[in-house]
Amino acid sequence: MGEYKKLWWTLIGVLVVAFGVLGWMGKEVYHQAPPIPAQVATADGKVLMTHDQILDGQVAWQSAGGMTLGSILGHGAYQAPDWTADWLHRELTGWLDLASQEKFGVKYDQLDADNQVILQRQLKAEYRKNTYDATSGVVTVSDRRAQAIANTASYYDKLFGDDASLHESRVHFAMKEGTLPSAEDRARLANFFFWTAWAAGTDRPDSVATYTNNWPHEPLIDNVPTPENVIWSVVSVILLIAGVGLLVWAWAFMHKEEEEAPAPARDPILQLVLTPSQRALGKYLFLVVALFVAQIFIGGFTAHYTVEGQTFYGINASKWLPYSLTRTWHIQAALFWIATGFLAVGLFVAPILNGGKDPKYQKLGVDILFWALVVVVLGSFTGNFAAIAHLMPESWSFWLGHQGYEYVELGRVWQIGKFLGVVFWLVLMLRGIVPALKQKGDKNLLALFTASVICIGLFYGAGLVYGQRTNLTIMEYWRWWVVHLWVEGFFEVFATAALAFIFSTMGLVSKRGATTASLASAVLFMLGGTPGTMHHLYFSGTTTPIMAIGASFSALEVVPLVVLGYEAWENWRLKSRAPWMENLRWPLQFFLAVSFWNMIGAGVFGFMVNPPIALYYIQGMNTTAVHAHAALFGVYGFLALGFVLFVLRYLRPNMSFNNSLMNTAFWCMNIGLVMMITLSLLPIGVMQFYASVSQGTWWARGETFMQQDILRTLRWTRTFGDVVFIVGGLGVMWQVVTALFDAKAAPVVDGKLAAQRT
Repeated sequence: MGEYKKLWWTLIGVLVVAFGVLGWMGKEVYHQAPPIPAQVATADGKVLMTHDQILDGQVAWQSAGGMTLGSILGHGAYQAPDWTADWLHRELTGWLDLASQEKFGVKYDQLDADNQVILQRQLKAEYRKNTYDATSGVVTVSDRRAQAIANTASYYDKLFGDDASLHESRVHFAMKEGTLPSAEDRARLANFFFWTAWAAGTDRPDSVATYTNNWPHEPLIDNVPTPENVIWSVVSVILLIAGVGLLVWAWAFMHKEEEEAPAPARDPILQLVLTPSQRALGKYLFLVVALFVAQIFIGGFTAHYTVEGQTFYGINASKWLPYSLTRTWHIQAALFWIATGFLAVGLFVAPILNGGKDPKYQKLGVDILFWALVVVVLGSFTGNFAAIAHLMPESWSFWLGHQGYEYVELGRVWQIGKFLGVVFWLVLMLRGIVPALKQKGDKNLLALFTASVICIGLFYGAGLVYGQRTNLTIMEYWRWWVVHLWVEGFFEVFATAALAFIFSTMGLVSKRGATTASLASAVLFMLGGTPGTMHHLYFSGTTTPIMAIGASFSALEVVPLVVLGYEAWENWRLKSRAPWMENLRWPLQFFLAVSFWNMIGAGVFGFMVNPPIALYYIQGMNTTAVHAHAALFGVYGFLALGFVLFVLRYLRPNMSFNNSLMNTAFWCMNIGLVMMITLSLLPIGVMQFYASVSQGTWWARGETFMQQDILRTLRWTRTFGDVVFIVGGLGVMWQVVTALFDAKAAPVVDGKLAAQRT
């Protein structure tokens, strides 16, 4: 550890405490998840549904696309309603109509205000009361509520089928006709939707808040923010301000300017002969840009469904390529190409660590991993199609088709394949790293890089812990281990350590400065990011302690992101450290964009949805999409493309970037992303926020509100941003592909380095 001893022990202490907290929260999630009743029955013993039938409904929901078609408990797609909020409101209004007809002989909305208030009090008393018997596992409902449940289920049976009376609603929700062809599946689906709404409207035992901390906002039964929600929201803001202040003070008093040694006269990496495994990475770069361009075109196609619903400029495309499928491909393609970009830069660095030579059979391993990735991509995409088109048995869907969960939509078999591929990448990386660790000299930065590689290789396995019929709350705990902790935690540390190692190897920064900065960054990322994972679970069936920890630590997670301007400047100034750095101008410019979008997308827009009081009203709204687009592409997308351009520069050392093309590509992607956010996603999200606060979640996500002319116009205007962004994406693709196929730009492999030097 040497001079970095304090930083190492701080990092180790942070990890021990953070994962200890995360483990304790997992225990809390398992013990306090909303129970799935053995039966839901009336007082006279009429059984409405059973435990297995509720889980059968969860399976049916997964096979239809799950979170890619509407959302559950606020998580999922945004065009169709949130089914939890929608079911709850429909059942409540159905109960009120039944009660009004029984007592007054008219519909509820025809009553005077006094009688409406009386019925609302009765409604709240019946629905908020927890009738779950922990001994028998039975939830008891009144005959009137049983009728309201049946009436609501009938609506969903028509909606998810092909009933002509709800065709327009399916168009508005971007649902294909016959979303669930089987009547039995639709009946079970209704059971699952009921259960999520029951958890959202029923108080926990010995509590005055529901299982979902009173989410969604539903005035009819006083589902409003809890006092704890407000308190921990205030605490999170205070912690953010304090954290930023302390970081600035720590930097001012602890940062030491180092005298920079002169940069090398030539690029040190270009002095190494490319190894066979490094030369084999060209196909990885091709796969990255191919999937990237496919993803952005699919994204534009999917966005258009939010306007026309079932058609693409009049062409009926939803029969075979419905919104749920194209949205799945859009997200999965992004995850595949971004991950491939990270894998490629790691495989490029491994031989450098090994003294500029390949371990035995390294190229074979790189080739095997590539084709394994291709098989997983094609297999998962084909499985997604077959599942949503109902071309495979429902029992196969989870394993080969569609899991139904956002960001892990791929079938479990393909998910296992992806995990094994990442583990195999870990093995390839360690074959280069381990010999380097045995050499003399300062190995602290290499040790941090190694730790991040190991974590990337293993922590994706958290997504394999839950099963097809796992309680939704428990599943969410593990899903966010992948989506948040694996991606936003360990990939962040890997990227920081990888860039620090590369720049120090090139002689542009001192190894001491790079090591200190990387360790300090890792401490900050893991301190907030690990327990901060819980900010995704405020309203997913968890308790107040989860909210408290999630709010507090997720605020700290934002702290290092809002002060990234200095890091951006540090990276950008490297281009003037040596004349040969001009050849790396474009990778550096992409890394600069990463810092900007980290501050805006992950920092500002991330904190916008972090405090419990904010997320209570905007969970599942387009404000979430603002954060997702700005952070996923703005940070990890630009970073992966930067890695691609960096590796490309050395695979094709005699190439010169087309500055005009790259300038157009870079600014079109940035401007296009800004346009998507400012012209469409953010205005829609703000309007939904107001609607959610004023009338309820069901209204902000409902058909009537979402089909207003102004909102339809705003969804149309996203096309402008999409087109500009696509132009930029095509520019990057053209630069990479033309360079890869330019034989003159390739290195001369004859032991003479002259052809590789610039």
